[in-house]
Amino acid sequence: MSGFFTAIVEAVTAALGIVDPLCGPVGIFTLFAGDTLLACGDTGWGDEIALGFLVTGSLALATLPVGLLFGFFIALAKQSEERSLRLSANIYTTLFRGLPELLTLFIVYYGLQILVQNAATAIGYQGTVEINAFFAGMIALGVVFSAYCSEVLLSAFKAIPRGQYEAGHALGLHRGRTMQRIILPQLIRIALPGLGNLWMALLKDTALVSVIGLPDILRQTGVAARVTKQAFEFYAIACLLFLILAFLSSLIFSSIERWAKRSEAAR
Repeated sequence: MSGFFTAIVEAVTAALGIVDPLCGPVGIFTLFAGDTLLACGDTGWGDEIALGFLVTGSLALATLPVGLLFGFFIALAKQSEERSLRLSANIYTTLFRGLPELLTLFIVYYGLQILVQNAATAIGYQGTVEINAFFAGMIALGVVFSAYCSEVLLSAFKAIPRGQYEAGHALGLHRGRTMQRIILPQLIRIALPGLGNLWMALLKDTALVSVIGLPDILRQTGVAARVTKQAFEFYAIACLLFLILAFLSSLIFSSIERWAKRSEAAR
């Protein structure tokens, strides 16, 4: 079984190597930086920076659904008729919007590790428990993202007329069906601009995970800058890579917004 999983990992790694926009067969560094410090392979730092680019993008993409899901349920809790749910949701958003993202990351990375270690010791496990840095970064950034996301979604909920819910009830739809068929399409359209801004902030916040050892863009370029003493060049590369991610994201969100507007006009 372990051989099967190893084969899968090797296949995925090989596929990523082919489509790698930086060090793949037709990657930017491969084609244009073969004789520089950005060369791929043993002669340059291209491979390390390409890995950081992949880690940053993967972390942001993995965090997005976590934050959206938590944020959606928190927004629902804020509208609940149950006072305890509203209070819990308000405490959650106040806490994670008030704490610095870096402090939240430390609390999750070190605090969660201590909690899991204590729980494992309580059930008789004597080994050392270590929390994966990628997982810790995803959870920490996810809870912060969800706190802000809940406010965006809450505003979108309030922008939908109450009559939309009543129309669903009049058509004989139960609450879940009304949410799926009537409310959610409108919610996505209204919340898209705010969610796009939060996504841009999430992309920038991924740089924080470099402090817990995750090899993202900032950590990889920082190591290269210290070793080569070419700080300006490598940090300029980091800026360029983050701007590329932001530019691609803006194109995608613009396309989604145009699609949403066309869908609304078609009705």
